[in-house]
Amino acid sequence: MKDSRINIDLVQRNANRGDRERTLGLFDLSILGIGAIIGTGILVLTGIVAATDAGPGVAISFVIAAVASCMIGLCYSELTTSIPNSGSAYVYAWVAIGQRIAFLAGWTLIGVYITTTATVANGWTGYVKSFFKEIGVTLPHALLASPFDGGLINLPALIMICLMTFVLTRGTSESKWINNVMVIVKLAVICLFIVMSITSVQASNWRPFLPYGVQGVFTGAATVFFTFLGFDALATSAEEVKNVKKNLPRAIILSLIVSTTLYVIVSLIMTGVVHYTELNVPESMAYVLISQGHHLSAQLVSVGAILGITAVVYAFVYAASNITMAMSRGGFLPKKISVINVKTKSPNRALWLIGGVAATLAGFINIKHLAVIANVGSLSVFFLISLIVIILRHRQPDLKRPFKLPFGDTIPIFSMLICGFLLLNTPLHAWIIYTAWLLIGFIVYLLYSRKHVDIEQREEQEALTAENQVV
Repeated sequence: MKDSRINIDLVQRNANRGDRERTLGLFDLSILGIGAIIGTGILVLTGIVAATDAGPGVAISFVIAAVASCMIGLCYSELTTSIPNSGSAYVYAWVAIGQRIAFLAGWTLIGVYITTTATVANGWTGYVKSFFKEIGVTLPHALLASPFDGGLINLPALIMICLMTFVLTRGTSESKWINNVMVIVKLAVICLFIVMSITSVQASNWRPFLPYGVQGVFTGAATVFFTFLGFDALATSAEEVKNVKKNLPRAIILSLIVSTTLYVIVSLIMTGVVHYTELNVPESMAYVLISQGHHLSAQLVSVGAILGITAVVYAFVYAASNITMAMSRGGFLPKKISVINVKTKSPNRALWLIGGVAATLAGFINIKHLAVIANVGSLSVFFLISLIVIILRHRQPDLKRPFKLPFGDTIPIFSMLICGFLLLNTPLHAWIIYTAWLLIGFIVYLLYSRKHVDIEQREEQEALTAENQVV
């Protein structure tokens, strides 16, 4: 069967239906991106990567990852302003390559977001437990861990995901304020950490700066690269963005700049206050404050971590539901999933599907090993995004590109090389799990999607033709 590409006019038609409110401005978009990027990375990974991979050189690891992410972000910017659709890589692949690759791209992103959401929620439970312990309340282990970890259910993680899903079903215009507040509080406690700790920095703790050598810095970059996944969430918001052609690329770059700056500053302060060998703990930011005797500040940081990780879950459930809605609308998944709630203008069925699966995984399964899907999956999608920029320029040279990458194909090619390098350095077990997820998706495609997507596309094309004839 011919692997047909979708008519780009159909994509534009779907994106301009007007059944979703355009309520997101530059500030809202930037906050969404920052909230998705700054989360477990700065609150958990910074100390662990410093202790095990890069030492104080973790600051350089973040810069390397940020430069790579910036190039990928620029590729996203060209595509999102040219094809302002909520499907992200799924839609871009369908326009540029064909429906099989489009399905696998969308399926990959759904798997990435669901497993990442569940993993982040598991880490959130740890901060909740730590916070209550600091105020003298011990929560029962049976309600804090899955059966695989000696408990009955990870109840806090399950409840939190369901709560964020419920908030999103109230509509973007309502829920964005909650997300904005959570992210602003998170940024405030990070600034509190910087102010309270910067005077305690001792340059001697930075020696040696590269204890694990240059290889350690690149290993650290490959690890923390995962933390920059959040800017993909911005690409999925295209149908709800005001002045999408200007605000979206600006928000992607702005969120990367702010996030990278904070990552570098925090990592330098952490390793300057406490020797990097002591930072192999998940609550490294609070640990540094406690080491200085700032117990109240440490508690405030824990509260900020709780809100901060909640904001990450908000962004990822939102992004995954948009991709699921777009795939449903295209016929790859059942049509009913893409129904928009008349009152809230939100894809509530897609939201509860994603939120329900993620909450179940977080509550009952040890999700840590499944999270490696995110590493291979996100890098694969980023590689594909960079390739699509080049392909679409050749196949759709007349497509309006409000934002176009400078220097020809240089940036997409460098972006592909970086993703390829990091993929080659990904552990074998990560590839095995990711391949298994793709096989499940391919079965879904063969049994359902292949038939329904052709019918849906044919009906959409007939409707478009009829509209054009009327005009």
